[in-house]
Amino acid sequence: MRKAKAIWMSTLLAGTLLYALCAAADCLLPAPPSHIPDGSSANEQEMLAAMRTLKQYNDDVNEYTRCLEFQQRQNQLSFEDREKHSDAALSTLATVAARFNEQVRRFKARRS
Repeated sequence: MRKAKAIWMSTLLAGTLLYALCAAADCLLPAPPSHIPDGSSANEQEMLAAMRTLKQYNDDVNEYTRCLEFQQRQNQLSFEDREKHSDAALSTLATVAARFNEQVRRFKARRS
């Protein structure tokens, strides 16, 4: 379990660094979290780490959509393309958040 968590965090860090390096040149769609713990068996620390990761992903998606808006204002991206890319990113975020929320419900149900 620790090895999987270390791989997950390393992937997240690498993605964040890659995003930071490329942000000045172009908008880079952030990768969604690769792992959401199973609420039926995860411990509190795993759920809290997943929550922090999801919050960071949310911030990254918001930054991505702001970048797209900037590119549109600079006439580097059409309105339609900005909408398409923004909608896809926000849809993925909503899907990931819904999966996480389901696991939170399972986690909390264990305590009842």
